[in-house]
Amino acid sequence: MTTTTRSRSALVTGAGRGLGKDIARMLAGRGYRVMVTDIDADSAAAAAAEIGGGATWAAVDVRDHSQVEAARDALLAQGGRLEVWVNNAGVLLTGPAWEQSEDQRRLLMEVNALGTINGTIAAIDAMRDHGPGSSAGSEGGPGGASSGGHIITIASLAGISAVPGEAVYAASKHAVMGFSTSTAIDLRLAGVDDIAISCICPDGIWTPMIQDKLTDPQAALSFSGSLLQPGDVVRAVGRVLDSPRLVTAVPSWRGALARLGATFPRLAVAGLPLTGAQGRRTQRRILATQESARR
Repeated sequence: MTTTTRSRSALVTGAGRGLGKDIARMLAGRGYRVMVTDIDADSAAAAAAEIGGGATWAAVDVRDHSQVEAARDALLAQGGRLEVWVNNAGVLLTGPAWEQSEDQRRLLMEVNALGTINGTIAAIDAMRDHGPGSSAGSEGGPGGASSGGHIITIASLAGISAVPGEAVYAASKHAVMGFSTSTAIDLRLAGVDDIAISCICPDGIWTPMIQDKLTDPQAALSFSGSLLQPGDVVRAVGRVLDSPRLVTAVPSWRGALARLGATFPRLAVAGLPLTGAQGRRTQRRILATQESARR
């Protein structure tokens, strides 16, 4: 009897540019057949072509569960096992909640929180052997793939502590953390031990998401700590792939401060003027450097 070797597959949402594309590239380098998804079809297609290695793409609005499932099913139809799913798609809008429109508030909650929920459920359905195309063959699972896998969600330090100027964004990321950690426990209680969930909680990352926030004082806290490069987060994703961990803060010291602030809100409020001032100084420094480079 011959045995068919099936490829390992991975799907990354919001991977048309920035951090998501870098994560997809890293996964391809590790031997995964990667599907790049993004709400912008042109960006997704260009990213997949750049990554190469058989990478495919799909235009996906993560707010629409049917679109998320369709991308998953297309990946499974190519054969192989869905082993890694990365919830990376996200948006950042700043300002007090009362100054944001209903559409802006809805966008933040639906892309960041509902998008993560949709992606996680779609991945679990495939990884638990009862996704579309599941069979009773020796390999089981969708398209004949075996069970198990790893769901990695790019959350934020804003999901751990308060972030003035980004209240609705913080609310969406708190929802992401609550959902992800609770679902990880639900899987264990259901006797599912071969699906790992990991949340990466980075500080501000120098990606397109915040590169246009340099003149926005409401975004100052995103610049107040260690302004990360995408590679810092990609490496964190690689580490949890090798050794799954439910919550990873990047950098760890900022995670400790965030947890301290969440435990002692008065202490956090007292320190906010200092951290906000530090963030605004960083914004001004980067702007000055950019202006100097243009001369």
